[in-house]
Amino acid sequence: MFCRTLRTVTPSAYIDLHSAALLTRLQRLVGISTVNPPGENYAAITTELTRDLTALGLRTRRFTIPRTLLRQTLPPAQHAFPRYNVLGKLAAPGAKKTLHFNAHYDVVPVSGLWRHGSAFSGTVDAGWIYGRGTADMKGSIASLLFALQALRATGTTPRLNVEVSFTADEETDSVLGTGWLVEHAPIKPDYAIVMEGGELDQVCCGHNGTLWLEVTVHGRAAHGSMPERGINALEKMSALVLALGDYQRRLARRTFVTPEGKTMRPTINLGGEFSAGPGGKINTVPALARFTIDRRVLAVEDQSAAERDLRAFLAAAARKIPQCKISVAKISENFSCFSPPTHPFFTAMAGCVTRVRQQPTVFNVSTGFNDMHFFSHHLKIPTLGYGPGGEDFHAVNERAKVKELLASAKIYADILTRFAG
Repeated sequence: MFCRTLRTVTPSAYIDLHSAALLTRLQRLVGISTVNPPGENYAAITTELTRDLTALGLRTRRFTIPRTLLRQTLPPAQHAFPRYNVLGKLAAPGAKKTLHFNAHYDVVPVSGLWRHGSAFSGTVDAGWIYGRGTADMKGSIASLLFALQALRATGTTPRLNVEVSFTADEETDSVLGTGWLVEHAPIKPDYAIVMEGGELDQVCCGHNGTLWLEVTVHGRAAHGSMPERGINALEKMSALVLALGDYQRRLARRTFVTPEGKTMRPTINLGGEFSAGPGGKINTVPALARFTIDRRVLAVEDQSAAERDLRAFLAAAARKIPQCKISVAKISENFSCFSPPTHPFFTAMAGCVTRVRQQPTVFNVSTGFNDMHFFSHHLKIPTLGYGPGGEDFHAVNERAKVKELLASAKIYADILTRFAG
């Protein structure tokens, strides 16, 4: 039940009056290092998030991923790190439709020297809050929790039923996070907001997908003084990489114009990881070489067709290189998604963003992937992305702007009080 202690104060005014509470909560979340891999402190942060949602009046449950599934899915080094997903529900009187908010709580590893010492300090400086996860995406979590707090404190009843999920492992592949949630958790959303992908005056209506492959080039070892007796895997790999330049140029001819008028093209990034085989030595002909391919799949491309096309090119290119034998393994994939922003849900969200920000709203398509596709592709419901965003995602001095955290909280509260479906 929503209390009615501040009926004369609007949720927006409450957010402005109590902004320090949002920052305190975000500092608490950032202070729990949830680095993935390996997936540390998931139990601690999901306990905290379960407590937060319960205190806000949501019926909340924490789901533990079964150990058997964890062992089947994760590499052995991560089997000692359990996975959890949190789900909260709030029934609004008279509401017929349900809006689902989703965010992931894991963060990428930390490196480099940070401006304020620890990457998990949550230091506020000159209108920014610093720390791993402030921008991606614990800031979104804090904004949503504060929006729900503002509704509760002002006695404002949402016009939609509310579902909230905080999920694991988005920074790897989401299989045990949002992927597990949409398959196994008792959710029945009619609409979804994944709280990243769009920010400022941009509401996200789709995102690129990924196809990650590992290419292994097989050669034959020989003594370095007699290289003619071997097959140099590095030389063959180099020739294959050069051939992929033609593929990159071919991909660049494919285009997709987004609703905001931006032209997007599929890309490949080679060698994010590359290595030699065992037994390598300066005076040995390398018998094995590996490199990765990160293929970004446009929001309107077919994922399976993209994979078939790339594999066919690799096979054909290898055949043209003398004695070049390769094998190709898929590391992982994330599906793209796109919804033309014509549904009333998109119109309503654009209106909320415009009201809070006092500037026109546009619809964007994100170059990076997120968990929108699980709701859009699998559940087939209107899904958008919006959050406070920030600077230096995945980098040193990751940070979120305080005023954007507050603006996002107002927008989340606004959509819940203006749109009924």
